[in-house]
Amino acid sequence: MTMKSTLTERARPLAEQPLDNPGVDRTSIGKFVREFYAKIRKNERLGPIFAREITGDWGPHIEKMTDFWCSVILKSGDYHGRPVPAHLRLKDVSEADFDIWLTVFGETAGELFAPEAAAVFVDRAQRIATSLKLAMFFRLAPATAAGREP
Repeated sequence: MTMKSTLTERARPLAEQPLDNPGVDRTSIGKFVREFYAKIRKNERLGPIFAREITGDWGPHIEKMTDFWCSVILKSGDYHGRPVPAHLRLKDVSEADFDIWLTVFGETAGELFAPEAAAVFVDRAQRIATSLKLAMFFRLAPATAAGREP
């Protein structure tokens, strides 16, 4: 192994591992998702946004989000969607809305899971929120012509 390949290997972040916790399985994650979205639906700011996007039966969305969080937390591979395009079309969402979402998420995780497990949920949710915010709100300034002042 060369020095370069050794440095490259060290620079790669470790892959997230499935959470191995007896209190966390598909059933408990499903309960978490249901309780979390019940709170979101009642939230003064986020409730109307979700109501515009999910009309009628919330069952399919709850199942999709259960698949998503099982994939994130347990590495189950159940989720096959594309969250970034789904969020990019939401024009009335602000960066501050993610803070509200994360607060409700953390409160719900703390109510339903042991502190160590809740911390894993929150950490992964924060990473996902950061990725979505970058996709939705980060824009580079237009490049200026070489040698010209803007």
